[in-house]
Amino acid sequence: MSALQSWRKAYGALKDTTTVSLASLNSDFKDLDVAIVKATNHVECPPKDRHLRKIVAASSMARPQADVAYCIHALARRLAKTRSWIVALKTLVVIHRLLRDGEPTFREELLNFTQRVQILQLSNFKDNSSPIAWDYSSWVRTYGLFLEERLQCFRILKYDIEAERLPKQGQGTEKAHSQTRELDSQALLEQMPALQQLLYRLIGCRPEGAANTNYLVQYALALVLKESFKIYCAINDGIINLVDKFFEMPRHDALKALEIYRRAGQQVNL
Repeated sequence: MSALQSWRKAYGALKDTTTVSLASLNSDFKDLDVAIVKATNHVECPPKDRHLRKIVAASSMARPQADVAYCIHALARRLAKTRSWIVALKTLVVIHRLLRDGEPTFREELLNFTQRVQILQLSNFKDNSSPIAWDYSSWVRTYGLFLEERLQCFRILKYDIEAERLPKQGQGTEKAHSQTRELDSQALLEQMPALQQLLYRLIGCRPEGAANTNYLVQYALALVLKESFKIYCAINDGIINLVDKFFEMPRHDALKALEIYRRAGQQVNL
């Protein structure tokens, strides 16, 4: 490790210690603030589960809405202020874990918050500490776009694709299917483009350069890839449903369906 890298590591640790001390002294939500700082510190490793559990508990249905709103505000503030790719990526991981493992209250409050403040659109984020950090920064921006698209998809579908339990028809050996298999034509034409756009964002999360071999990036990428199965299932079931309904559609709806088929064909080859 070079002297410059050692200095940056020590400086990051000092900033984390200072931030924890300030949160302990000044915050009305000191336990939550301390957990957020510790979960998103400058150490290049995934957030620890014990800190994540405290954040999940603070955003649960058992807590007042104001507490959930403060949790989101604190995460947004952490993300907006940092210029460290490590802190930014770990904050996005915390948000992603809360979306996956937390209760619906967090997702609903985050939807309301992002209508006012686009915290996940990190187009201007860049860690200038080293050329390698530029590769990491690029992936942080891409990851933020995926999470933003995930929220947009939920806004249209009105349910979380990852939390969906795939029902089975009857008691035989039929495979589980997604809600898109049962939708009417209008709901299909509205939901399928949103699902396909989410899949584009997921495919676009391939890391490049130094980010391709970084452990922290790979950890976050694994969270993204875990969502691919249900997205693919929802799209495939929706395509089957569209085929069944295609010849009954009015012409303008049939043209929309053809565009969905075209995009589906393109995505198969990506």
